[in-house]
Amino acid sequence: MRMGIFLEDEKQKPIILPINYNHLLQAAIYNNISQELSVFLHEKGFLYGKRTFKLFTFSRIFGNYEIKQDKIYFNNGINIYISSPIERFIKELANTFLKKGFLFLGKNKLKIINLSFPQEPEISSKIKIKMFSPVTVYSTLISPNGNKKTYYYSPYEVEFSKLIDENAKKKVYILQKRIIKSAMNIRPIKVKEVIVKYKDTIVKGWIGSFMVNGPKILLKMVYETGLGSKNSQGFGMFEVIKND
Repeated sequence: MRMGIFLEDEKQKPIILPINYNHLLQAAIYNNISQELSVFLHEKGFLYGKRTFKLFTFSRIFGNYEIKQDKIYFNNGINIYISSPIERFIKELANTFLKKGFLFLGKNKLKIINLSFPQEPEISSKIKIKMFSPVTVYSTLISPNGNKKTYYYSPYEVEFSKLIDENAKKKVYILQKRIIKSAMNIRPIKVKEVIVKYKDTIVKGWIGSFMVNGPKILLKMVYETGLGSKNSQGFGMFEVIKND
């Protein structure tokens, strides 16, 4: 289930945010669901072995903007999209937004102008997608002296598609207890690397367009939960721009 939100500053002033604003969007989401669900997602999440999944994602902020020094200024309102296969999660957000009529994003008090619920597109076994937020996958490597290092994969490396496939299958198992054997593959068409700072962590991701093919169940799952890793930090959301 996917929800779009259009917001404006209460006093019609520019919305001023740090360039790396993902943590502020995530906080706004957690602050507008019930305490029970917020604590569950933040502290526990959905378990798969030792891994935890939050099973929601959100887009970058869309709107007219300009960058001044280390700040980004949005004029004339902003659009944000949030997605999750957990219907309760989206409904709680929508109900809170409708009751309050506003949300805080950093120091900005924003008026909720409109909520929309885009219809899920027809998803075939081969789709062309455009990223709404960067997609990222990584491995934690341990050096001989015991130090840990995070390695982010490029879409041109074999591991990129392999890890995305494994990640999607875990999400399907968590929600549907189904084991999918066929692989999902992702191929870059026109992409660009971006660096995002989430709190004190540097994350490398990729925006642009990709071709994805594989079992429909996997493609539908990543449409709702996000593609790849760190979805709940604002990574992996996409729109379908073509079915083949």
